Amino acid sequence: MSRADINLAALAQSLRQSRSFAAKADIACVVKALGIETGAIAVGDDCAAIPDGDGYLLFAIEGFINEFVASDPWFAGWCGVMVNVSDIAAMGGRPLATVNAIWSDGQDGALPILEGLRNASRAFGVPMVGGHSNLRMKNSQLALAILGRAKKLLTSFDATPGDHLVAAIDLRGRYREPYPNWDAATSAPPTRLRGDLDLLPEIAEAGLARAAKDISQGGIIGTATMLAECSGVGAVIDIDAIPMPADVAIERWLQTFPSFGYLLAVGAAELDEVLARFRARDIAAAAIGTITEDPRVRIECATQRETVWDLSDRPLIGCAPASATTRDEVRA
Repeated sequence: MSRADINLAALAQSLRQSRSFAAKADIACVVKALGIETGAIAVGDDCAAIPDGDGYLLFAIEGFINEFVASDPWFAGWCGVMVNVSDIAAMGGRPLATVNAIWSDGQDGALPILEGLRNASRAFGVPMVGGHSNLRMKNSQLALAILGRAKKLLTSFDATPGDHLVAAIDLRGRYREPYPNWDAATSAPPTRLRGDLDLLPEIAEAGLARAAKDISQGGIIGTATMLAECSGVGAVIDIDAIPMPADVAIERWLQTFPSFGYLLAVGAAELDEVLARFRARDIAAAAIGTITEDPRVRIECATQRETVWDLSDRPLIGCAPASATTRDEVRA
């Protein structure tokens, strides 16, 4: 089925009810239970950005679904590094070091996970400097934390009505079946991986964008919704404009977790330069929509337009914008 033949209302409903949206909605429960309030450190971004001298320390953590670790342990280890490095890049930063926590049933159970961690650490050039291990558990589990640094931030809080929503995705890959992971990294040259990730801090430092987010397990539309919520805006997304591989169903692609995939809010004056930087490295990039004052995230195709999520009715992750005063203090 071509994108022109899609029932957009059915697609919007499917996305709303998807596991990818449900997983992100769980964040709101955690934020509420912990009593987290946006203060000096904005909550809801890909990393905590901690002011430090003339820049920021970036701190993030990722944990992995047990079934994923059990079924594809090497790739889980690889992803442990990759997704953390991606979060650092999404904030306009460069990674410094990672630590890990691993549980497994003996050394044999731990070995493929550790090999994945080691291989990704070397490929991305990020040292593994410590962690925690327990090799006497019945099930394998994995979590990693990362530290990075940024000179200028890309945030989830600075998308502005009128900005172009840009998607940049490395399409030179394949699905890691049966999961929704698009793998364009494990067979790529390490120099290419590192150079591609450098694009994000270079864009931040050149002042070409202030807002960005890593396309995560929420997929393109879920990630756009989180970005919109944190910025107190909405978005209209043209699904015909989204970069995607041939012969992949649009519904699956919109819920895909790409190994290299980012959304950026970019001003009109900077759009051509941002797109050119990604395309110069053979990364598919396009303006796929517009940031709006209307706090709905909507998808459109041909003559159809449907609301996927109305943030004025219900937040997704429970991380509403900070006050203007607080945001100015954080960005100072």
